[in-house]
Amino acid sequence: MKKIRTRYAPSPTGHLHIGNARSALFTYLYAKHFDGEFIIRIEDTDTLRNIEGGEESQLKYLDWLGIDWNEGPDKGGKFGPYRQLERLKLYTEYANKLLEMGLAYKEYREGSENYAIRFKVPSDKEYIFDDIVRGTLKFDSKEIEDWIIMKDNGVPTYNFAVVIDDHFMEISHVLRGEEHITNTPKQIMVYEAFGWEVPTFGHMTIIVNEERKKLSKRDVNVIQFISEYEKLGFLPEAMFNFISLLGWSPTGEEEILSKDEIVEMFDPKRLSKSPAMFDTKKLEYINSVYLKKLDDETLVKMAKPFLKEANIEIKNEEWLKNLVVLFKDRMHYVAEIVELYNNFFLREFTLEEEVLNILIKDDSLNMLEVFLEELTNTKEFNSSNIQTAINNAGNKTNTKGRKLFMPTRIASTGDKSGPSLPNQLELLGKEIVIERVKKTIKTLRGALWKRY
Repeated sequence: MKKIRTRYAPSPTGHLHIGNARSALFTYLYAKHFDGEFIIRIEDTDTLRNIEGGEESQLKYLDWLGIDWNEGPDKGGKFGPYRQLERLKLYTEYANKLLEMGLAYKEYREGSENYAIRFKVPSDKEYIFDDIVRGTLKFDSKEIEDWIIMKDNGVPTYNFAVVIDDHFMEISHVLRGEEHITNTPKQIMVYEAFGWEVPTFGHMTIIVNEERKKLSKRDVNVIQFISEYEKLGFLPEAMFNFISLLGWSPTGEEEILSKDEIVEMFDPKRLSKSPAMFDTKKLEYINSVYLKKLDDETLVKMAKPFLKEANIEIKNEEWLKNLVVLFKDRMHYVAEIVELYNNFFLREFTLEEEVLNILIKDDSLNMLEVFLEELTNTKEFNSSNIQTAINNAGNKTNTKGRKLFMPTRIASTGDKSGPSLPNQLELLGKEIVIERVKKTIKTLRGALWKRY
């Protein structure tokens, strides 16, 4: 069996975005699942649109995602060079061969000796290929006009260069976005003209946003670039996992899968024929699962720069660790620690009618008065002593279970639920907590007086 070789061939005209990352990832998975080789090739002939650092950025974030390659511009390989601008002689050679074979012709620019080269499209020929994703696809040659393979500046067009490159790099399978479907018959023409073996093609469906509209770079509701996810504190393992589900479904119900598991399970027959929806909430959920798996020290190290950048005072390392651990189960991405901090410390303490009614219904006034007294008498305001204060308030008023834990939480945080209350109150500090409980008792008294 022929060695499977796949490639991802980005243009350095921009940074790695979700669509390109998905193409790279599925191409990588195909090669790795079948014990093949994955190649990076840079299509840099559009010099006017190439951006400084574009190639480096593409490679950096492919590597960050955990997509590794066997050959490429940075690694070399026996099929190089791996940048198209370094392969111009090869394209010219094979364009001239088509001219000699009578399968292409020159088209001179008016008033100039410069010429483009057009491929002669065969008449009355049907091009048929079996697409990995979409099954059998057919194109009639009469729907395609003679097309340019070499521009008059000596630079090849995409559809010509890609065939020359894929042939000489021995690419066996080409996975790419569905926008390339109409390019495929043109490329097959070139393969057949030279008597070369045509690779197997697979065209993945578009990615749509939550409104079922095609995802575009102008879509402000979806973060497009992989670099932005890194800056927000998304984990590469989570991004790899999430992107793998954009148009492919594993067997079984489990979707939280390691890189090795995805490589092992990858089956091109399970590539979807329907558009893949970019579900931001699903991405955040998957990332939160991976964050929970991190050890506390690693997460603290990741969170610290975000807090510093927001000018949040870090009292000491123990305080920082307690803060991060407190919100670990609530974080969807690391940068969210700032928002959680602000909601926790800076939000104005108010008692909504819903939670006030719970305190009235549970007849919580006496228990909260005892809770306030216990807190006030606490010498060292730490989570252990706070838990003791809660327990003492329950014992002295014969209150337990929900009628103890929910009112003490409401009185000190304004919320019905949240992370560990003793840990939460320790971080808030004694002065703030006592002030809140006093305010709650005063508000509760006023509400009871009005009622009775």
